[in-house]
Amino acid sequence: MAKSTTTKVGSAIGRTIVYIILYVTVSAIVKFLIEVLLPSVHLNAVSYESYIQILLALAFGYLIVSGISLIFYYSLLPKYGHPTATAVRNVMRIIGIGALVAAIAGAVAGGAAGVALGGFIGIVIGFASQQVLGQAVAGMFLLIARPFKINDNVNLVGEDGIVEDVSTLFTTVIKSDGTKVLIPNNAIIGNKIYLKPVQQQQKSS
Repeated sequence: MAKSTTTKVGSAIGRTIVYIILYVTVSAIVKFLIEVLLPSVHLNAVSYESYIQILLALAFGYLIVSGISLIFYYSLLPKYGHPTATAVRNVMRIIGIGALVAAIAGAVAGGAAGVALGGFIGIVIGFASQQVLGQAVAGMFLLIARPFKINDNVNLVGEDGIVEDVSTLFTTVIKSDGTKVLIPNNAIIGNKIYLKPVQQQQKSS
């Protein structure tokens, strides 16, 4: 199992390196074609170069971010299990894509304006994803710290029930009447967690 996981980590690292090399190579080839080769045959496509480079950056950037998130996933999988590794992978992917969009926006504007625009885009993305990212990070902490487990009888933010699932964004609790309650993980982190005694759990079941 450990050997298989190590192999997957190595494979993810290898793919990420290949994506980076391919991006640099393809970007250089495109630049050569547009700025050197095409003008030599009296074709002018310089005005389209920035758009092509943006598309390349988006495509390869997504692949690179996905590769890096997979490295984290396979590295954490043996010790923390699938739910925690998935939570970390999703958080890394959200952060990576946000940084990618901000960097591309800044590069397009160029100079001081690019820095300002990139920072502004980063702030906008940060505010837009604050709730989701906050829940994902909280879910990651819950999965690592494990203050409660699946099938535990708990009281979370005033909701009594049995823990059915702890995912990246929500913890699912089933109440005594069968109602499923999806509780945002960041709400749980900011409140008291009550773990009910085993005897009480047995009586209620």
